[in-house]
Amino acid sequence: MCWSAGADLIVGSAVSAVGVAAVLRAGPGRRLPLAALPLLLGVHQLIEAGVWWGLPWATTLWAVIALPLLPVYVPAAVWCATRRRSAAWFTALGAAVAVPLAVALARHPVTAHRHGHTLTYAIGVPAPALLLIGYLAATIGPLLSSGDPRLRRLGTTIALGALACALLWRLAFLSTWCALAALTSLLLHRWARHPVD
Repeated sequence: MCWSAGADLIVGSAVSAVGVAAVLRAGPGRRLPLAALPLLLGVHQLIEAGVWWGLPWATTLWAVIALPLLPVYVPAAVWCATRRRSAAWFTALGAAVAVPLAVALARHPVTAHRHGHTLTYAIGVPAPALLLIGYLAATIGPLLSSGDPRLRRLGTTIALGALACALLWRLAFLSTWCALAALTSLLLHRWARHPVD
């Protein structure tokens, strides 16, 4: 997600701290899973530092979070926070995407290679373009259809940020996913601080 192990450690620690603060601000209740997303993203970045260092367990754990977990966790957390029927449908879509990704993880080893200032992960998945569309729909769709203007802004920010990050990553110029995770975390911290209920 970042351009080096050091950057992953620094940004991952900062995002994790924002995640802890968001969890404390949200308190117990239905908003907690979405408020905890920055904490998950921060830990994910800290794990990626291990990928940069060549630790095989880190590569597998990074892939488990990125591939089958996030497309289910994000829409389920939005559904929990908003109780919108559309988020429940996106959760089902996320589960449909997660199943082949989990099967691929169980059957094939995950590899990570340095490519410029980025990491390239490889795992054999069927119909990768279709899974990518489903993944993006499952993780961004519930935010855009949440009914909460702040969550809709977050969804728009993630969609535009993912496009920019993907372009920069494709050029192997620089991985900026960690910056998007940090921005997402700050927006969720703000959302957790000011309930709309």
